[in-house]
Amino acid sequence: MTTTFESLPVELIAEILSELDLASLIEVSYLSRRLRFIASDSSLNPWRRPIIRNLYNLDYENCLKHLSVRTIVPRQNWIEVLSLATPSFLLFDATLPNLRAVEWEECFRRRFLPGWTKWKKDSSWREAFLKVLHRVWHRSHTSCTTDESWTKYVVLNRNGSANELEGSSRSFNPLVIFNEMKLQSNLAHLETRVRLVVEFPDVRIIALGVLNRPKTQFTVNANARAFLHPPGIEATSQAGYDRLTYPLPSHSYRDYPFYTPGGSDKRWMGSGALEEEGMQWVGGLMLTTQIIGSHTRETIADGPPLQEMDIVTGAGRNQYASFSWQDLLVIAPWMQERVSKIIYGPGLGN
Repeated sequence: MTTTFESLPVELIAEILSELDLASLIEVSYLSRRLRFIASDSSLNPWRRPIIRNLYNLDYENCLKHLSVRTIVPRQNWIEVLSLATPSFLLFDATLPNLRAVEWEECFRRRFLPGWTKWKKDSSWREAFLKVLHRVWHRSHTSCTTDESWTKYVVLNRNGSANELEGSSRSFNPLVIFNEMKLQSNLAHLETRVRLVVEFPDVRIIALGVLNRPKTQFTVNANARAFLHPPGIEATSQAGYDRLTYPLPSHSYRDYPFYTPGGSDKRWMGSGALEEEGMQWVGGLMLTTQIIGSHTRETIADGPPLQEMDIVTGAGRNQYASFSWQDLLVIAPWMQERVSKIIYGPGLGN
């Protein structure tokens, strides 16, 4: 008995189809009723892999623009597209699908920081999604700050508390703010260290701190280490936590809070309780949100991934958005039991 392609099990056919590029998959899906049935089955969903490849490579096939008009493509794929595609593609190139309100809410929560739900107000989830997406695109291309006059940031103190502070968005510069923090803590003589904690499609979370070899443990900030390296997790282990999905990290941080291979995840640069060169975090650790623009990720040709001061200096790295205590608990839920007190504003609290 001769075995034909269409006589194979549907699961195997779907697996084979998922290795095609989008343009080829569209053509193949219309060759027969059986292939059309397999392509349109949401449980088999051969579209997901080629769509994800497009989104991760940032090199979109032309047919992705109007893929939403094809009823053969399961609608669940558009939650992935809306969660990961670039703002310019979604705003100016793509034909957006007709999704239910609950699906637009899913897209919003998978793409944006939880603190950004304040922009929804009385609008629908679709309107809120597009409004915030346009704000992000606008902020990444201009220095305009009219939509957010004050930028929030969080400081993890060495005494176990945390402050949610804010600065004027027009002049917000985390290096200037952190240098003032160092001066107040008598750490101005030490070098500022910058860590890229996690990256999302539109923003990335930046941590600024100081490493030193303290003579006593009094100045050591245990929560700084815990934030950057979740307790119980090392670069070679993945136990005790769930991968972050709300919001959904970009491909280079897809395994967050675990270590993501590939060279971009630079959180593990030491061993045990120590950082690189046997040093420890001292003083406060400042956490802020950097908006990703068209030049933010650019590096020197054939150079290493951005690290330290390169993360916050240079073209496309001077726009910031609010990072709140609510956002911190989402990207680092283990910190809730470690932070002894959250203080809204400056000071030590009552």
